Amino acid sequence: MAVVLAPETLFHIGSFPFTNTVLHTLIVDTIVIGGVYGLSRTFTTKVPGLFQTTMEYVVEGLYSLTESVAGKNTEKVFPWFISFFLFILVSNWLALLPGFGTIGFHRGEEFVPLLRSAGSDINFTLALALVSVITTHAFAIQTLGIKEYLKRYLSLNPIFLFVGLLEALGVFTSIISLSFRLFGNILAGEAVLSTISQIFAFVLPLPFFGLEIIVGLVQALVFATLTMATMAILMTPHGGEEGH
Repeated sequence: MAVVLAPETLFHIGSFPFTNTVLHTLIVDTIVIGGVYGLSRTFTTKVPGLFQTTMEYVVEGLYSLTESVAGKNTEKVFPWFISFFLFILVSNWLALLPGFGTIGFHRGEEFVPLLRSAGSDINFTLALALVSVITTHAFAIQTLGIKEYLKRYLSLNPIFLFVGLLEALGVFTSIISLSFRLFGNILAGEAVLSTISQIFAFVLPLPFFGLEIIVGLVQALVFATLTMATMAILMTPHGGEEGH
């Protein structure tokens, strides 16, 4: 089976191609936003159920992790950390449901799946990486001020200037790293599941689905944690230590 890198276009809105990965992204947006809004209205502190208790335990654990890294900047960093984590996790796990890559229509001799994992689209992962990096540096400027922020990259000392140039180069490499790590893992998982499912319809694909559930969780946590850690580092004054 050939691995298709580009998402399939379902239709066009003007000159904009509406692809199956865009459809998946909109569904994930609806689930995450609707789910968070619904849970915020139904959660009570009087008699918490098992689901509420579990969610509170998970959120508190992630908040403690963020606090241990970001310190006094936790309130700024945590909403982004949890948002990236939930969004990518729902996207990865939703793509494991039956119908992804198998339900669609024929356009001539080409089969066009109605839904495809957004993580297998480099545009999706690149957009997430850009949002992560741009927000991180915006927070750094907002927290430190433009003068203190530029000290990380500019200096009259040749050695520090060279180190600053390496850090500036690291901004672009981080975009590549964040986007291609997520893209590569999700695309590889999609290809493996599709191939195994076409050869063996029952039982044998189940361990691979279990593996992809773990991979989806790990990739969401890695992306969110790297974003959180980078935010914490860049929001700390250059050469200084942040108090916790």
